[in-house]
Parts: sequence; structure tokens; C-alpha cells
Amino acid sequence: MTAEGEGTTEGGRKGPLDGVRVIDAATLFAGPTAAMLLGDYGADVVKVEHPRRPDPSRGHGPEGLWWKMLGRNKRTMTLDLSTEEGQDLMVRLVEDADVLIENFRPGTLERWNLSWDRLSEVNPDLVLARVTGFGQFGPYARRPGFGTLAEAMSGFAAMTGEPGGPPTLPPFGLADGICALATAFAVMTALRSGRGQIVDLSIIEPILTVLGAQPTIYDRLGVVPPRTGNRSVNNAPRNTYRCRDGSWVAVSTSAQSIAERVMRLVGRPDLVDEPWFATGAGRVAHADELDAAVAEWVGERTREEVLRAFEEAEAAVAPIYDVRDVLADPQLGALDAVTTVEDPELGPLRMQNVMFRLSETPGRIRWTGRPHGADTDEILHGLGLTGAEIEALRTKGVV
Repeated sequence: MTAEGEGTTEGGRKGPLDGVRVIDAATLFAGPTAAMLLGDYGADVVKVEHPRRPDPSRGHGPEGLWWKMLGRNKRTMTLDLSTEEGQDLMVRLVEDADVLIENFRPGTLERWNLSWDRLSEVNPDLVLARVTGFGQFGPYARRPGFGTLAEAMSGFAAMTGEPGGPPTLPPFGLADGICALATAFAVMTALRSGRGQIVDLSIIEPILTVLGAQPTIYDRLGVVPPRTGNRSVNNAPRNTYRCRDGSWVAVSTSAQSIAERVMRLVGRPDLVDEPWFATGAGRVAHADELDAAVAEWVGERTREEVLRAFEEAEAAVAPIYDVRDVLADPQLGALDAVTTVEDPELGPLRMQNVMFRLSETPGRIRWTGRPHGADTDEILHGLGLTGAEIEALRTKGVV
């Protein structure tokens, strides 16, 4: 199933996941993003889509630009898994694969005669990553699951937003993105174990994990995190502040020494000498006073003046960027965090680069998301099917 040279990186070097074969049979967004991450580092990823119902991400954004990123480094084929012929072809794909990623509702693969028993029989070393909203068992297992529901039920939305305001959801797939990272990690952990096995991963659990020790704190102390806007319950001042030119900056004082530098910088060294200033909890109790001092000082200066003064004082500040600023930032430019990839249909495209740099076996974006089913014939030929057999399957709507 592997195409020659699929895992190579720049200079002909092999990617760290060269030789790892992944079948991406998932949609929107956690599973496909996990497969993209694996493909970024050299895995041969085959995206399997329904012949008549492509991955919905192909319709996200103008010109299918979401798909151009999400489908990068993947070969694409079509297969109707609800048909017996499609199921048999999936089994043949699995025979030569290391990983299968799917996000169908629990029981769907079993209904399609693609149970773990059948798949593991033909490939005992297979890692089957099953990414769903609520996991493979339990009272909610068969419910439709999306990142929005995980953001709501994990506690994230309840603690996000202004005090007295409504719970707030993120304007992007936060839970899906976190779950994608967790899925890629889980797949690599399972591969490292050397044992074929099922990865059962719900979208809600990874975001619940990154929310920190909330369950422990509630269990021990009965404390429910309130909505605090941009403030922190652990330290102050921590907020966003508007500059004289209308732009915004964010200030963090997670360390005591930084908090002291900030207040001296904004002309309030007297507050540093207050007994309550010595702890984060004490500063949080006086957040109104601290915020007012920082806001007044920032509001009298342009963003460049604020950033320069904070840098000289070795205090922590960052400009509030929109995407235009991200693309223009010299540090992100030096990292090539947003790189340019040539797309055969649209020309040069800017998109986020691979997530981390490896000195000896770097990842890279080899191509952008390919057209629906672009590699079907090549992949099926690799399984030993003739052109006539492929055309017959196409006529029947199997591919």
C-alpha cells in the first residue's frame, strides 16, 4: 500500500515515521488531524472517504482551504464501507497497515462486518484508534459527539467568559485539536508497545485533562471555578489592556518576581511592599487595584512603547495578534511556523508548518490536501486489482 518515497523529507532523508502505514477513515476533526500529524513526520497516510459523501472538511472555508491543510500529506481514495466489496477491500488495506483511525459511532464498524476480531485476525499488530465523543461504552457512548459538546461538558465553557456573563465556547475546534494531539500520542504509544490493540479515546477526556486539577480541588475543597474573564484565580495582575493607539496587550505575572517588575514599571512600587502582594492569592484579592494601575499606564502609551518598556524591564507581555499579525511576526517567521506550500490547483498556500522540529529526522509538508479519490486507482492497483476490476467497482458505486 505504501507509495515509493512517501516518507522522505528534504534532502532525501527519511521521516521518523517512514514505513508507518496509516488508514484515516475519520471525519471532522480530531481523527483526521491526528492522521495529519502522523503524516507530517513521514507516515504513509491513506484517507478513505465515501464515494458520494466526501469528508465534510472539504466544504469548510472558501475554496476548500480547510481541506488543503487537513488533508496534507495524505493519499486519497474512495470506498463505500457499507457494501460487502468495500468491506473486503478495507480488510485488504488493513492487512498491510499499522494504524486505522476511525470515528464512527460505537457499533458501526461491527455492523459493517469490520469488527476488531476480524481486523486483528488479518493483522494482529494493528493499532485501531477509535475516536468518539464519549468513548466506546457507557450511557452516552452512542450519542453523536462533537468538540462543542466536549467543551461544554468538560467544564471549559462554564469557567470561560466574563463574571456574570454566559458560559463561552471557543470560536474554533479546541477540544478536537486537543484530542488530535492526544490521539497521535496514543497511537505512537501503542505502536511503541509492539502489541496490536484498540485505542479508545473520547473527545471529552483530553480537554478535561488540560483543564488541570479542578476535580481534585473540588473533591478536596468543594471549590467550583468561577468565570473570571481574562483574570486568573491564581495570580494578578493578569489581563488584557488597551494601548493608546487602540491595540491590545496581554500581561502575565505567574512568577512573583515578574509581578514585582510589572508594578515597579507602571510606577506603583508601593504596592510591592504591601504584605498581601507576596502571594498570588493575595494579589488576586486586590486585582481591581492592580489592574487599574497597569491599565492606566498601558493606556498612556502605544503598543510599541509598552512592548519595549516591558522587554527592558524583563517583564512578561505579549501583543494581542490577529492572523495578519501572526503572518508578519519576525519570531514566528524565523521559526517558519507558518510556511508556504505549493498547491497544484491554487498555487502557493500559507499554512501552519509541522508542529515541532527534529534535528536529524525532520517532518515536512510534502503536498496539500488532494482531490477526492485522487489516488484510488493507484492504491487498489497496489492491492493487486486490475483496471477492469476497479472500473467494475466504480460502476457499482463501491469506489
